[in-house]
Amino acid sequence: MKKDVIKYSMKGCILAIILSSYGCNDFLEYEPYGPDTSANFWKTESDLQNAVNALYAYQQIQEVTGRGHIWYECANDNMIPGRSGSSGIGDAFKNFQGSADFTRVSDIWQNMYVLIAKTNDLLRYVPDMNIAQATKDEAIGEAYFFRAYSYLWMCPWYGDNGPNGGIPIVTEENTVDNMDVARPPSVLDNYEMIISDLRKAAELLPYFSQQSPTNYGHPHKAAAWAFAARAALYASEWDAKYFDIVIEMCDKVMGLTGLDKRGLYPDFARLWRVENNFSEEYIFSIPGSGTTGGGSMYHGMGFQQDGYGYKNTWGYFQPTAELYEAYDEPDDARRDATLLVPGQHIDFVGHDIHWCVNPPSVSSPTHLTIRKFMSIYEGADCVGKTVQTSDGHNALATVIIRYADVLLMKAEALIWKNGEGNSEAKSLLNQIRKRAGLPENSNATKAELKKERRLELAHELLPSRHYDLVRWGDAKEAYSKPLHGYTVKFKTVGDDEYVFDPSEKIVVWPARNFDPAKRRLCPIPQPAIDSSDNLVQNQGY
Repeated sequence: MKKDVIKYSMKGCILAIILSSYGCNDFLEYEPYGPDTSANFWKTESDLQNAVNALYAYQQIQEVTGRGHIWYECANDNMIPGRSGSSGIGDAFKNFQGSADFTRVSDIWQNMYVLIAKTNDLLRYVPDMNIAQATKDEAIGEAYFFRAYSYLWMCPWYGDNGPNGGIPIVTEENTVDNMDVARPPSVLDNYEMIISDLRKAAELLPYFSQQSPTNYGHPHKAAAWAFAARAALYASEWDAKYFDIVIEMCDKVMGLTGLDKRGLYPDFARLWRVENNFSEEYIFSIPGSGTTGGGSMYHGMGFQQDGYGYKNTWGYFQPTAELYEAYDEPDDARRDATLLVPGQHIDFVGHDIHWCVNPPSVSSPTHLTIRKFMSIYEGADCVGKTVQTSDGHNALATVIIRYADVLLMKAEALIWKNGEGNSEAKSLLNQIRKRAGLPENSNATKAELKKERRLELAHELLPSRHYDLVRWGDAKEAYSKPLHGYTVKFKTVGDDEYVFDPSEKIVVWPARNFDPAKRRLCPIPQPAIDSSDNLVQNQGY
């Protein structure tokens, strides 16, 4: 029977994958795991700390926090698959032909349900531990946070309000024998749970100012509120009542005072530097690791495929001319901070790279590349210092949500709820524009909100351009147009002086037909379907 296949199913996550994941974190070695071992599950604060530490294992999985999620996101009009040799995954998802059999992207589903199972163990067993209540409260807060976070990571890609429904809800109430549950009727059921969990988490978690530097990157109250706002914003596509929750949660973050007060870091270009990992704009990130391993590898997924022999940055995802041209106000500081265009210079592992000129060859089909995260590669001594020697782990934190996103979420809720021209939304958008070096002349229209969200959050890991287009109902039209790059044009043959002419464009990706009825969602990994009696594949796959 299918239930006997212990692989990616809910039961399988508990009995097989989780044990191996926990073993890697040196916990659960104290007592054997099983349905009748609650009395012996964890005994000491040290046991509990090891259990909490295990929640962070997902951060080191490159197919989740490196390129797995971005294979889905690559469908958007800001980027294209930037190199060959990607097993066809990027091309397939770009063209809405993703397969349930792609193992690289199946890691998202698998590992997030592993994380959910770990949080459920904490919620199931920690309340009865004989240790300090404050220690228990913080662990329970982290468990609620990461359960919500895991579902929020998956829901936009796998669930809807019909015809497919939400994704399986597994809580601490589910025993090992009833992990294989049916999908809820609507993804709103998931978002309700996410928001509820994050409210509980915020009650128990510390303020960021109460965390020691060694715990930076752990959840805190502001992070819980900000993710609750994101969940409510996504839910508002189907029910406008959630705009009130967006506003409520954003107000909680914006209302913080003293050492917890959040704000926009003054210099957008310098925001993406190691020293600003936890600046005033920080809300939640995957911490960088430098030379010690672990942490997200996302920053090493762009730039040049072989790094010119200095340090391979893989070159998987590259920007489009459409994104470059969206920065249509000449003083917008975000454009050159985000993108590198032909003829510009960048320091890379101590070498002056004259992009598309010296060296002349680039792996990017658009002849554009991402500059936003490249500060970690500047120094001649960066390899082994800010970038790990053997792979793409690095010291720069990977932003999952930041204060600018909070301002944009609240502005969107206000505009969609109260109408264009809302005065408070104007003020919020003008804060974004001022930091970008632009006039504070926002009109707070829907079109402006969409544009500012695109320009401000371009190429970041989780604020999803693709999902924004889908939930706004704009994806079909946006994807019906071809995507472009630029030619390389020198003044004279053999000259090394490059002239960048934005009018000299080439088509790098043809127009696509996005059918929201069939391709709004991605396929649930086939092993999960095969291992379950109840899990139903999304329609169209």
